[in-house]
Amino acid sequence: MFRITLLSALLSVLLPLTVTGLPSHADPAIPRVPTKRDRTPYQLKPPPLDTPWTSKVGTNPWPEHPRPRLFREDWLSLNGIWGFEAFNRQEDVPASPPQVVALPQEVLVPSCIESGISGIMRLDVMHMYFARSFKIPSSWKRNNRVMLIFEAIDYEATVYVNGQKVGFNRGGYFRFSFDITEFIKLGESNELQVFVFDPTDTTGYRIPKGKQTLRPSHIWYTPCSGIWQSVWLESVPEHHITDLDLVADMNGQVTYHVYTSTNESTPVGISMFEAKSDSSPGQGNMVLTHKAVSNQKGTAKLASPKLWTPDSPNLYTIKIKMGEDEVTSYTGFRTISSGTVKGVKRPLLNGQFVFQFGTLDQGYWPDGIHTPPTLEAMVYDLQLLKKIGMNMVRKHIKIEPDLFYQACDKLGLLVIQDMPAMDPNVDLPPSAEQQVEFERQVDLMVSQFKGYTSIVTWVMYNEGWGQITSPDYPEFRIAERIRQLDPTRLVNAVTGWNDHGAGDFHDNHHYADPQCGTPWSSLASTPYDPNRIGFQGEYGGLGHVPAKDNLWPIEKAVNDINQTYEINIDLPSYHYRSHILFTLLKDQVAMHSCSGAVYTQTTDVEGEVNGLMTYDRRVVRIDIDQWRDDIRALFEAAKGRT
Repeated sequence: MFRITLLSALLSVLLPLTVTGLPSHADPAIPRVPTKRDRTPYQLKPPPLDTPWTSKVGTNPWPEHPRPRLFREDWLSLNGIWGFEAFNRQEDVPASPPQVVALPQEVLVPSCIESGISGIMRLDVMHMYFARSFKIPSSWKRNNRVMLIFEAIDYEATVYVNGQKVGFNRGGYFRFSFDITEFIKLGESNELQVFVFDPTDTTGYRIPKGKQTLRPSHIWYTPCSGIWQSVWLESVPEHHITDLDLVADMNGQVTYHVYTSTNESTPVGISMFEAKSDSSPGQGNMVLTHKAVSNQKGTAKLASPKLWTPDSPNLYTIKIKMGEDEVTSYTGFRTISSGTVKGVKRPLLNGQFVFQFGTLDQGYWPDGIHTPPTLEAMVYDLQLLKKIGMNMVRKHIKIEPDLFYQACDKLGLLVIQDMPAMDPNVDLPPSAEQQVEFERQVDLMVSQFKGYTSIVTWVMYNEGWGQITSPDYPEFRIAERIRQLDPTRLVNAVTGWNDHGAGDFHDNHHYADPQCGTPWSSLASTPYDPNRIGFQGEYGGLGHVPAKDNLWPIEKAVNDINQTYEINIDLPSYHYRSHILFTLLKDQVAMHSCSGAVYTQTTDVEGEVNGLMTYDRRVVRIDIDQWRDDIRALFEAAKGRT
């Protein structure tokens, strides 16, 4: 294991570990970053705390196709070694993009530059250049268009190909792409340069950033800057499919909208294939064919579909053909709604009340910060939740790669998806300009991820962070906008407090004991509203200080441990307290109007030591058998209410 102090980490005093990777999903003619005599070669920097997957990252990170809902055969990963240079001030940035060979360091993409995996591990960079060379595979059709796709860059990115600007993007969590056909040279090496500006919480900026901060402390964590999700190229016909809205409900109705690169109405063929027994979106027997038209909303019907539920996460493969273009997607048949069951407002899945129970999931890693070291590592967290009987995860003020949501689709985990919050540690409310940008990014979140079957609820504001709390309350307007974009899911306008009555949920937070749909409330919360769903957005947070080898060894974080909501001196007391909290919650489910609860949290994060697992994922803190029994009792109590 790597164990170093923060000062050693940042100054790179210790000898880094050299890592190697498997062959890239790429044409063998694609060059590595050209070498330069004085360039600092990439080496994984030992992070303050590693995970079992740190040494497996290699130089071919995240080779999986990054967009499972719209897959084409002709794609090329640009992940791997890039050139890198950091600049202290905006005036230090060169007027024109530097050549790849001019950049003095190598960096691993995707990664946060603050992470050990990046090979940079710096916390003080706002301005930076990334660059690499690439060649277009000779097997791609010469008359096709070439798309350059970034899954996510934090925060602003200006992109150049062969020194020419091709576009700009703002927002740290969402996919964006450019048609670079006119900028590339076929059969020759091309240069890709990306200038990134990330203010995080610098004075004068207020952006959607979740828990990132330049000054980590307690519940505020190490930030993520740069190209932190996959980069790739795709070959598409001149007239091609650009996006797909697809909803399959419990009655077998499939509602679709195939968007294309032009506004033409073009014949589209849709084929659906039976779900495989292993719940993967593989191709089984064909169950439906349908003739459609592009750029028009339409419907098709499948008789007696196998429904998607947490217990049976059935998925169907879908192939869509339009002219020379063909894409593969998938979906699950299910319906999300709310309704009154025995006098209590409930969330419904396929017309039935399903109690939702899972963890607050921060999605932070000691070696990768925002970027999990591997797909296997990311899925490991989710598998633990399923193993102990949970059926839900709340993705907390962070947005993950698409492959996270595909994993939840496959495993059968309901997802409550938060919008990344603006900084709450500011006295003034967001300006009009900042609020407009926040709402624009809410639209991006819903539009990009609404095709994933597992997502059941959109969360707008967490504990008032970045929320305007004076009339007219914007959460009413935003909730209606979300419903326009996606009428198939529920909206949790406010989780925590500053609840003015918007959205489908009355959701409070209370540590450590739950207060879920109860006739009493804490000072921070409003009394339960029977016209909305009673929900416990956060509770628990029971802490236990792990062994030194499993602790984030940063002095500030260690000193903040005592701010964890509750610290137990040993594991027997921790197990006892967790059982007591389960008993209290079970009683509230049986006696009152509790429809779901979120336990804090999946793993420890930096100075917070209240996870089911330690931050390095090496120690499972909970008593798995006890938790299984207690979680089963929650679901039994909920069944008793139906």
